[in-house]
Amino acid sequence: MKKPYRGSSRPRAALSSDCERTDEKLCLFRIPGLPEIRKGEDLAKSIVAAARKAGLPFAAGDVLVVAQKIVSKAEGLLVSLGNVTPSAKAQALAAQLKKDPRAIELVLRESRRILRSDRVLIAETHHGFVCANAGVDHSNVPGDDLVTLLPRDPDGSAEKLAAALRKITGKRIAVIITDTFGRPWRLGLTNVAIGASGLPVLVDLRGTRDRDGKPLTATVLAVADELAAAAGLLMGKAEGTPAVLIRGYRFKPASEKAAGIVRPASEDLFR
Repeated sequence: MKKPYRGSSRPRAALSSDCERTDEKLCLFRIPGLPEIRKGEDLAKSIVAAARKAGLPFAAGDVLVVAQKIVSKAEGLLVSLGNVTPSAKAQALAAQLKKDPRAIELVLRESRRILRSDRVLIAETHHGFVCANAGVDHSNVPGDDLVTLLPRDPDGSAEKLAAALRKITGKRIAVIITDTFGRPWRLGLTNVAIGASGLPVLVDLRGTRDRDGKPLTATVLAVADELAAAAGLLMGKAEGTPAVLIRGYRFKPASEKAAGIVRPASEDLFR
């Protein structure tokens, strides 16, 4: 008689097949074993190799969630602070915030506008994202002198990765690129989608009815953000697992972009 599973040593392949047995399950799996990503790295090849080694072959309809950091590294978006000359504005802000003026200079370069400079720099990036330090980040990069920048075109990066994954695996796989953002009026950080390919990023339920037959007039679900946040529970900050496979999420393939989640200025109630 087969013994029931009671521990974490069960092969990942078995876990994966379990998830395929029913449409009622949503399964998330870390993809371990990725090497340190460097400029020019073939991300798709590295991720597929790591997934296969872990017993997680990709299947059609899977969603791959990857941390922005490895995309930026592969695209060469690491900057040495030693090569940055801070402007007078950066020096003034750095003195006010007690920060490195070279890092502040990079924040200014990556920003469309600075929204707040009291205690922390809240910026609107050139992509339209509102986040701390315009995404300029010291974490998970070697040494004290290097920082990463956000991908120039996160949706384009997601599209290229999805195309490369399909070429290698023969499967249609959706891709979400995430970053960790704070949220107004709420403590803590959560992963959000900054790039996407192959799946709806928003699900508009306006015009439908709830289970009691009441019409929905304002409900638009940010499903790409929800998937990003779920994957963030497995990524952690120090585990070295920047890629997560999601299986069992049912969706119709779509060409929507994560940029579509950014609220237009004309609809922004807080500007």
